[in-house]
Amino acid sequence: MSPHSLRHAAITNALDAGVPLRDAQILARHADPRTTEHYDRARGNLDRHGVHFLTAYVAGV
Repeated sequence: MSPHSLRHAAITNALDAGVPLRDAQILARHADPRTTEHYDRARGNLDRHGVHFLTAYVAGV
C-alpha cells in the first residue's frame, strides 16, 4: 500500500459514489481533466485491486 494507491482509491471511490468528474478533478488537484478521466476509465480494473477491497472494508461497505 502506498500513498499513491490510497489516493487512486479515494478518487475512484468518489467517482463510484457519483461525484461529477469536474469535482473529482478539483479534489485530486489535477490540472488536466484527462488525468481524472484516466481514473474514471480505470475503475473497472480497480474493482479487482486489493486496495479497492481494503478501502471498501474500512468504509464499512
